[in-house]
Amino acid sequence: MKFKLIMVFSKPNITDQIVDAMKKKGATGATIIPARGTGLHEAKTFFGLSIEDQTDIIVFLVEEHVVENLLEVIKSEGKFDKPNTGIAFVLPIEHIIGLESQMKIFKDQARDQYF
Repeated sequence: MKFKLIMVFSKPNITDQIVDAMKKKGATGATIIPARGTGLHEAKTFFGLSIEDQTDIIVFLVEEHVVENLLEVIKSEGKFDKPNTGIAFVLPIEHIIGLESQMKIFKDQARDQYF
């Protein structure tokens, strides 16, 4: 089996919505990392303190055959076709350990995809 890592950078107010939709479409779980970021527009200041946009980084480890469908879920649920909502991208995974307990789920998903 080949796996991919989907990384999603989203506004915190839509993180749960994205994760819930991804689980409904077959993602077995997610890791959510609170972060902050800057973009084209500099952060606003208030009495000299920087106010930066909060961001969540959502990480999904998925089998490669479901990546395209899951990216569509992210785009739709996150409204990523609109400016300043978020981005998502996919990274290849070379080696992996620790998924023994989930391998049956991944195999069942792969079988269902092709039959």
